Order: sequence, then C-alpha cells, then structure tokens
Amino acid sequence: MPKLPIDSFATAIMSSSKAAASRTMSVRSRSMQVSASAKSKALSYESINHAVRNAEYAVRGAIPIRAEQLKLILDKDPGSLPFKKIIHCNIGNPQALKQKPVTFFRQVVSLCTNPDLLKEENREDVLKLYPEDAIERAHKYFEKGGTVSTGAYTHSQGMPVIRESVAKFVEERDGFPTSPDRLFLTNGASAGVQMILNLLSANPKVGVMIPIPQYPLYSATMAMVNGTAVPYYLDESLGWSISIPELERAKEEAENLCVSTKALVIINPGNPTGQCLTWDQMENIIKFCHRNSLVLMADEVYQANIYNDDLPFHSFRKVLKSMPMQFQDLELISFHSTSKGMIGECGMRGGYMHLTNIEPDVQAEIYKCCSIQLCPNVPGQIMTDLMINPPKEGDASYQTFKDENNTILESLKRRAAKLVTAFNSMENITCEPSSGAMYAFPNIALPQRAIDAAADHNVKPDAFYCLQLLEETGVCTVPGSGFKQVPGTFHFRATFLPLEEDFDHFIGLISDFNTKFMEKYRSE
Repeated sequence: MPKLPIDSFATAIMSSSKAAASRTMSVRSRSMQVSASAKSKALSYESINHAVRNAEYAVRGAIPIRAEQLKLILDKDPGSLPFKKIIHCNIGNPQALKQKPVTFFRQVVSLCTNPDLLKEENREDVLKLYPEDAIERAHKYFEKGGTVSTGAYTHSQGMPVIRESVAKFVEERDGFPTSPDRLFLTNGASAGVQMILNLLSANPKVGVMIPIPQYPLYSATMAMVNGTAVPYYLDESLGWSISIPELERAKEEAENLCVSTKALVIINPGNPTGQCLTWDQMENIIKFCHRNSLVLMADEVYQANIYNDDLPFHSFRKVLKSMPMQFQDLELISFHSTSKGMIGECGMRGGYMHLTNIEPDVQAEIYKCCSIQLCPNVPGQIMTDLMINPPKEGDASYQTFKDENNTILESLKRRAAKLVTAFNSMENITCEPSSGAMYAFPNIALPQRAIDAAADHNVKPDAFYCLQLLEETGVCTVPGSGFKQVPGTFHFRATFLPLEEDFDHFIGLISDFNTKFMEKYRSE
C-alpha cells in the first residue's frame, strides 16, 4: 500500500497562526456546504469553547495520530510499509515499550482488586503465589485505609493512611517534617497541575511563567483556563540552564503587557530537556520567587530518574527549608507521579501534590475542587504508596524489588548516554546530555532546502523532519515546535525507552534516515 502524501494531514501540525487561520477558513467552507439540518446542531466546532480549540498538545498531536494510522495499515497489511512496527518515542510511557512492571507493586494491586484473595480461608493457597509482605500490605489498605474496596470512594484528598505514608517519605527525603493534611493524592501529577493552574487563572491577565522548551501540559492548560502563559527560555548553550536575568526579562515583558504574573513553573529534572538543577540554582530561583511574590510550582515527577551522580536530585522543599528564615513564607506546590521513575505506571494515574505555606482558605478551595471530583482513583492511590514506600531490607520482597529497580535504572543510564552520543555523531545534529528524566532533545540544523520544502507543505520545519522520520522508519517523535523553542532553532524529543536489546536497531533507523534526509535537502 503506498504511503499517504504529507499534504493529507499537514494542516494539523502547521504553525499555530497558520493552523488557526486554516481551521477558520475550513469551518467557513464547511458551513457554506452543509445542509440546513447540520447547521442547526447545538454542538459544532464553531460553538464549542474557544479556549478548548486554542489548546494544543503535541505529545499526542498530529504526528502520533499519524503513527496510529500507520499502525492500522501494518495490522491489515504487514508488508505494505518500509518498516515492521511503530516505535512510540513520542511520550514517556515505559510499559508501552515493554518495560516490565515492578513485581511487588503489581502483586499488591492485584490482591487489592480481588479481595477474595485476602480471605483467611484462602491464605494457604494464596501464599503459594504471593509473598507474605505483599499480602500484609494489601490488608493494610482495607484495615487502615478508610475504604472497604478499590471500587469504593475514598476521602477526597486520598486515603489517610497513604497520605501519612507520603508525609513520612517527604520527611525522610528532605529532613523536615510535614503534615498529611498538606498532601493531596491526585490522578497523576497532571490532575494536580491542572487544578492549580485553574485556581491561579482568575482572569486572562493572570500570568504563569513556564519554561521554554516546556511540557505542553502547561501551555495547553493555560489556554483552556483562559490564563496567560509567560514564557522564559532555558539556555541550551549552558546545558538548558535557568538564568535569573532571563526570568526577570520574561516577568518584565509580561508586566509591560499588563499581565500580572502569579507563579513560576520549574520542571526538575527537565522535560523535554533532561537537565538537573544544582542546589545553588534552586536557591536563586527561590529568592527570585520570594522577591517577586510568586508561587513556585515544582514539577518533580522525574526525581528518581537521575543518571549523573554529580547532579543529584534535591526537592525544592528541602532547599527552601534549608534557607534562612526570611524565605520560609514562600508559597510552594510540589508534584510527583507514579508514571515515571523506575515504576513507569502511567496507566495507573497515581500521584500527589504537596502544599507548603498555602493559605488555609486557599487550601479549602483546593479541597472543594477535589471533592467535586469525589476522589482520586483507588488503584492509583495504592500505587503512589507503593512508589514512596517500597519493600524494606528484611522484607520477603526486598531483594526482588531491589534487583528490578537497579536493573531498570542502570539500563536507563546506559540508554540515555548511548542515544545522546549517537545524536552527536549524526550530521547537523547536536544534543546536550540527558542527566535526568526520559528524553533526549537534540538540536537539528536543517538545510535551507528542507526549511523551504516544509514551508511549501505549510508545516513547521522540525515537524516536517519528524513526519518524514515516521513515514520512513516508523519511529514516532515530537517536534521541538510542540514544546516551543528559541525562534530559528529546531529540535525534536525522543524517549530512550525502547528496550536495550532493540536500541542499536532503533538508533540505526534514525541515523540512516538522517543521513538520507540531509543528503536529499543539503543546500547547494
């Protein structure tokens, strides 16, 4: 089966301004052609909330949608394309790329979701399949968790026994105690982030500072809540570092547009850039927020994904609590998730947010928002507890857990280094080290002929590159334009999650494609 031409869906990945204009023209054209009965529909593209229409999320945008189309073609006719399968490197979804779930975690969740296994009369048989510590952990959630079933609602903030466990984890990690009442379990970190951005965006002139490149959750959510995203640029030449002068510039520019900046988002370790902040950098960021009365939103979901021993993870809360008393009133909201780390339980949708120095009246409103949603999903809550409270030395499952965790971590370290090295060996590509997270974010120096060809197709140049990479190899990535980037630069994000035994093949596909692409479009 022949490949579909790029033109058939290029409008979905064109630049924002051109896309908006194209959609408007397309809607008007359709409106002139449809029947009278169709015009009368209450729910149409023109009638829906414009904030929803303005939101963009490239991680699952047009290129991943095209990847799904190609997968369907392969399913129906396996030999019809120049590759055998789609390699989904567009999103940090470890188990979709065959990372094995952590045994103890799945044992506990399976016991909780099938409570017959926890009946005393079945214990002898169940012990043949499950270790005793997994059984005892499952019992704990029902005996102390305030719920009788994973199918029952829990407290809107999450089960008290799990919030107590998270509070203990935070204290052991940071060296400073906290209260379970300051913790809200959430459906992944994303639900907490969206809730806080919605809370902050009192009107369109409220701004939240977000890093560029950024995880598109932030810009998409700000569009949907009708707030203003205030971009600040990370410095690629200095390993995607954050500079205080750049933060000052972005805030001042927003103020000149009458935007009142209320918060600063920091993603550490970085997504999509993989950088890890030093203690001194974090102190300077805290001082900037304190000086400018900004809420600091600390996205720390990759805190376990650290590959450079010289750049260990520190939580912003730990750094803040270690600073002089004058900074101790800083408003800080921290986020964590079960989707990343070594556990990669994206589909479980577990996570939490931790409030520091947030006014009681504001916390009450956050609780109200959680209550409207009733409660976070219960298996996700259980997975959150397992993430921060795994088997300890002496437990029956400890050695298996330790071996599995270390195997995944060491493999990710090797894959991160290998992919960055490979990118730096390719023509017209440079890539900063990935010291954390799950991604490489290489810079592509695209030939002018490729840029012109992309313009002919009304597609951004890096999207043009990623689309052809997908069509020729089956490797699905995300163009840097989906994360925003310094104007005139081009990037793409690729996970290093393909299994290690497949990694050389995966790298070879990209390398061979890049060689052919550069040869085809090399400027004369």
